[in-house]
Amino acid sequence: MRYKLTLLFLFACCTFTHAQDSLYARRMLDTLTSRYFWGRGYTKDGMGKAAKFIAAQFKSSGLQPLDGKDMLQPFSFNVNTFPGKMEVAVNGHALVPGKDFIVTPGSRGVKAKGDLVQKDSVTYVDEQDRIIVTLKDKLTWSVAQEVDDYTELQIDKKGLAEVPKSINVNIENKLIEGFKTANICAMVKGTVKPDSVIMFTGHYDHLGGMGADTYFPGANDNASGMAMLLSLARYYAAHPQPYTIAFMCFAGEEAGILGSKYFTEHPLIPLSRIKFLLNMDIMGTGNEGITVVNATVYPKQFELIKQVNAKGNYLAKIASRGKAANSDHYWFTEKGVPAFFIYTMGGIKAYHDVFDVSRTLPLTEYNDLFKLITGFADGLMKQ
Repeated sequence: MRYKLTLLFLFACCTFTHAQDSLYARRMLDTLTSRYFWGRGYTKDGMGKAAKFIAAQFKSSGLQPLDGKDMLQPFSFNVNTFPGKMEVAVNGHALVPGKDFIVTPGSRGVKAKGDLVQKDSVTYVDEQDRIIVTLKDKLTWSVAQEVDDYTELQIDKKGLAEVPKSINVNIENKLIEGFKTANICAMVKGTVKPDSVIMFTGHYDHLGGMGADTYFPGANDNASGMAMLLSLARYYAAHPQPYTIAFMCFAGEEAGILGSKYFTEHPLIPLSRIKFLLNMDIMGTGNEGITVVNATVYPKQFELIKQVNAKGNYLAKIASRGKAANSDHYWFTEKGVPAFFIYTMGGIKAYHDVFDVSRTLPLTEYNDLFKLITGFADGLMKQ
């Protein structure tokens, strides 16, 4: 009887721990998507604030800097930003930034009032002021490192009651040359083979703000990945492994996977020590399973992750995908580091828009994802 009670107690503790991890992940998700971090981007020090917060979380969990000195690896790049005015009216009706329209990331600033000439079914032009208006079914924003010699506005078709005929705009842009940011690099040192490294990665940056009043929260992309990385960091800090477990949070992913490129060109540890890398981006759903990029490149490891999933009955599907330069795993693979990029499937369709908010992410598969990832890492260390 006492043995059964002990088992029940241990099971309850384990369940409570996972529940607490879920609560922690939710708290991280809510925090990183708040207005304070302003889309973890290029205005209002959003990315800088996020870097300091994540580094503080690593430190409080008991992690060490990857190079033994500093968790932040500084680098810089050019970026076009929109810190001020973001006013657009079509046919005399004011439009809401982010919801009714976006300005394309390479656009120049402009203050003008003019007539629009239709070029095709979705394109209208104010030639004198070099303004292009494009009608879209969905607004998807991004980041640019250069400024174009024109301004393009993408307008949600659903927000217009009639054909665009006139436009009144007041948009401010600012090209920041040498925008300063940093990767965040931490580790839990291995107990048996500290020179062998399993690395978990993800990007913490998002798109930031468009104008002074609109920001893009970036919940699924990629506050969800950061929530998972921070949860894994807490777990491995409390449960050191035979291998060193490293954590990399990259900046500049949205501008062209720049942070991971910089790290692979200026590695803080020899890349040959990384036995496997698992990159996590868009981790907030999972009811339809996950997709594994590089599955066809590393069939042995793909078979392992499928076996772990089948044994634990975690996710509905582990889909295979080939090589793709679509996230921070890419530059490591190019340098010979074996790596997967996993992302969840199903749930919300918000992406690079103002609707990618924390409350839309159920995290219903969080515990199963966590178990799959840690189980996969266990298997890698036994190979």
